[in-house]
Amino acid sequence: MLGSIQSGVWIGKIFYHKDIREFGSGNTGTTNTFRVLGKRAGTAVLFMDILKGTVATSLPMWFGLSIDPLWFGVAAILGHTFPIFGHFKGGKAVATSAGMLLAYSPTFFIYSGSLFVLFLFLTSTVSLASMISAIIITISTIILPIYAPFVLAEQNWLLTTLAVAITLFIIVRHKDNIKRIKSGTESKINFGLRKTKNR
Repeated sequence: MLGSIQSGVWIGKIFYHKDIREFGSGNTGTTNTFRVLGKRAGTAVLFMDILKGTVATSLPMWFGLSIDPLWFGVAAILGHTFPIFGHFKGGKAVATSAGMLLAYSPTFFIYSGSLFVLFLFLTSTVSLASMISAIIITISTIILPIYAPFVLAEQNWLLTTLAVAITLFIIVRHKDNIKRIKSGTESKINFGLRKTKNR
């Protein structure tokens, strides 16, 4: 239910009188909101989508339930991607997955977010940065508990398994973006430090 809250659609309709599903990529997530409605709306949707994953993952800890909180995070991710309020057509799960990590391990969330920002700066492409980051984050769930436990304290094979599944899911959801990357037509962000093509 939390994951199914379509932040981009709601903000677009209430404050901008636009349905973002009818513009840009037609996606309901953060990236398309930035493209269609601008930075203010995009930032709001980003935080709301992250919050969905964080709140959902925190529920078993708040109520003292003896279940791995990651399962609740996965439920929010599935709700975000296949929202019951939006004919099961939603976002690509990146922000809500980040929210799950924030609740599970704040230090790992900061590490993962830093990776995304780094690759976003290097590639200027949100989709490519998301996929590369997801792959490295998955590998990190195995390596960090051994070599950098201050970032991720313990090995959790459920986290690794979910990371693999989410990474594959993110890549599949970005299949159209991959085609545009190969053809050189994928939208890029101009940070003002170098010239990038915006199409």
